[in-house]
Amino acid sequence: MIDKKLIPVGGLKKEPFSGSHNGMRYLFRGDDGKNSTTFTVFIYPEPWCFEQTPEDQIEQENFPLSEEGMDLAIAWLFEKFEAEKERWLNAAKEMMHTVNKTSAGQ
Repeated sequence: MIDKKLIPVGGLKKEPFSGSHNGMRYLFRGDDGKNSTTFTVFIYPEPWCFEQTPEDQIEQENFPLSEEGMDLAIAWLFEKFEAEKERWLNAAKEMMHTVNKTSAGQ
């Protein structure tokens, strides 16, 4: 799903990191800027960005800002994907219908 080498642990103090996997979007964000000792991972369904996704569709978990914390975060992402695989795959399928409906309204 995600290779932790793509997310430098120290980099989360400066910039959030986001991506998606088969309908499940994720956002890694340091909790206190340059002083962060923890980070939060948010997951939410396609198709919208984090800011446009209703809060009741966003889940989150906090982790220590360390290599071990990154391992835990990636394991959590994998577990959440597997536990709700149908939800995420349906979000990926529905994404094009949502985009088409939105485009048709313009």
